[in-house]
Amino acid sequence: MPLAGPAHIIGGTGLGCIAGAVPLPLDGPGWQAVRVSRNRHWGHPALIRTLERLAGEARAQGFADLWIGDLGQPRGGPMPYGHASHQVGLDADIWLDLSPKPPLPPAARETIDVASLVLPDESGVDPRVWRPRHAALIRLVAEQPGVDRVLVNHAIKRELCRIAPGAPWLRLVRPWRGHDSHMHVRLRCPAGQADCRDQAPPPPGDGCDATLDWWLTPEARHPTPRPPGPPPRLPAACAGVLSAP
Repeated sequence: MPLAGPAHIIGGTGLGCIAGAVPLPLDGPGWQAVRVSRNRHWGHPALIRTLERLAGEARAQGFADLWIGDLGQPRGGPMPYGHASHQVGLDADIWLDLSPKPPLPPAARETIDVASLVLPDESGVDPRVWRPRHAALIRLVAEQPGVDRVLVNHAIKRELCRIAPGAPWLRLVRPWRGHDSHMHVRLRCPAGQADCRDQAPPPPGDGCDATLDWWLTPEARHPTPRPPGPPPRLPAACAGVLSAP
């Protein structure tokens, strides 16, 4: 369970923790939480408000319910599998599935199968499954107040660059490995969180340049494994958050 008290983020999304996290309701107007048995549906109140507002706006624009996956653990910190980030309650996964979703009990949402939107060689999106509405949904997410970045597969970013070059919201849509059937939304540190550490902001521009082409190079496709090293250390203040009864 979360540590009671006001929301307090310590550290950054890749190495940190949170006190006072709150849960995303398992169901709401415009969304259904999935894989809730993982107990990863916790976040800073700003993240929960953002997801609730996003789902309502998506519904008003005619989108089907959003499937919302992992946020963070009740007290943040490193997860045993699945993510290197999601540690301070500012991250959430949203599945890129536009199909109608009848209301399902949480147990029926433990296993979901969402098709990849990307061709097997990652040279572009798969025209059999990609729709312009996917781009509209990604834009809706990127334009939410407080969003720091939205991670998608580089092939999806390339398609967005083709259809909306120069769009201001594209700056926040960043390419990353995987993310071919879901997007990862990350918020900036909320106001009043002095111990929260933001990532460096995305560089200026729409990101539709040589940095995007790099993802198709041999270096990107077959990265050199990093040599093993000592595990990173959490901020000292996280010890009290993670060990408190």
